[in-house]
Amino acid sequence: MPVSIEELKRKVAAQREAIPALYGDVDFAIKPERFVDDLEIEASGHDPFRSRRAEILAQTDKVEMVRAYTMLGDTVADAYAALMPKYGFRGLISMLTLACDEGIKAVTDAPPELAAFIGAMEQTPDWLDMGLVNEGARLERNGTANYAPFAIRGAFIATFMNKYAALPMALTGTLSNETSAKRVKETASFFATSVLPGALERRGPGFRAAAMVRLMHSMVRFNALRRSGNWDVSTFGIPIPQVDQMPAGLIPIFLMSFKILAEGRTEFTPAERARVELARYRCYLLGLPEDLLADTPQGIVDIMLVRDQTLRKGFDDATCGVLLRATLEAYLPNGEGPGARLYNRFEKGFSKVFFVLAFLRGDRAKAAEMGVRLSALDYACFAACSLLVQLRMKAYDLADKIPGLREAADRRLVAKIRRLLDGYGHAEFTTDAAKYRPAVVAKAA
Repeated sequence: MPVSIEELKRKVAAQREAIPALYGDVDFAIKPERFVDDLEIEASGHDPFRSRRAEILAQTDKVEMVRAYTMLGDTVADAYAALMPKYGFRGLISMLTLACDEGIKAVTDAPPELAAFIGAMEQTPDWLDMGLVNEGARLERNGTANYAPFAIRGAFIATFMNKYAALPMALTGTLSNETSAKRVKETASFFATSVLPGALERRGPGFRAAAMVRLMHSMVRFNALRRSGNWDVSTFGIPIPQVDQMPAGLIPIFLMSFKILAEGRTEFTPAERARVELARYRCYLLGLPEDLLADTPQGIVDIMLVRDQTLRKGFDDATCGVLLRATLEAYLPNGEGPGARLYNRFEKGFSKVFFVLAFLRGDRAKAAEMGVRLSALDYACFAACSLLVQLRMKAYDLADKIPGLREAADRRLVAKIRRLLDGYGHAEFTTDAAKYRPAVVAKAA
């Protein structure tokens, strides 16, 4: 059930008393610099939506909701992460892993914060239809197996476009090629895991991965606010607020919803609905409030555009540029052989062009300013990979329509995804405060 703005504001303010070890000195009444609802101040919003900004900001109820969620963390995971001084981050991870795999009763002397965390994830939302979620996962396996391995780097880079949203990643020390590669693989691993058969069921690997991602985010909040000594809430708000988790989880269904509305439709087809329910439940397990998980094409587009048009514009080279370049230069394959190096060159070329086309609308000059320079070889890699991916995906789409082939094709996709996961390696989803750098970024004029 949606909550009122006043109730939401009380929930945001209550973090201070509920988790004083983390939020005890945070003034939740402030409007951080990153949030802009003034038409005179430029937002980071993308074309072609800038021309609609007045119309978007006129949705005052959604604007107020996004402002509130800009100051909200993850209450149950944050409370558990606040136990780090007592248990250490390895201890918290160990207990959480055991609770996910065997249940909370398997954890000896489990802290009540862990029980509350697991209990919140086990709650079933009224709208949940696991049949639809599993069908959505089945439909997503084609893209996950064939398209995502080439696009994940480019999509990951897009999260560095704004200094206010990118700072937590920079703070954690993800500025080297090695650590960037690790974060790209962890991101790819989570989304790939989530589409395996039964992955999001209570004892599935996707459920556990979602819990680990939530804990990692909460550890970042704890270390940024309590250990780094430099996080400025008045500028950046809460580290990794709920609204910053929407793009990663909802971008695919946002783009699909935008296309549906452009076609004059207002409802999803059964297949589209299945994909939407997969994305919504995956985000729910990651801790996103149900207010942010709209279930209609218009609702999804509206809330994403409000977030897009209330995030202050800001590209800081010391934060965004360094992250971007480190991720571009990261070597993702596990091996060093000729095949691995050839794959790395093709995938990197594809990702660079994909990023410029999808997120910069093909503006090569702007990309060059950010340190992304495209060569003829990059375009050749993009063309070759695009052709290969399209042929593979069309073949699987065709097989999905033929009785008898559908099941065999799905088994092959599942096997391919498992091989991808083996290549990504074990996803730790951890953050080490000892490697944090100062959270210093120039304020807006």
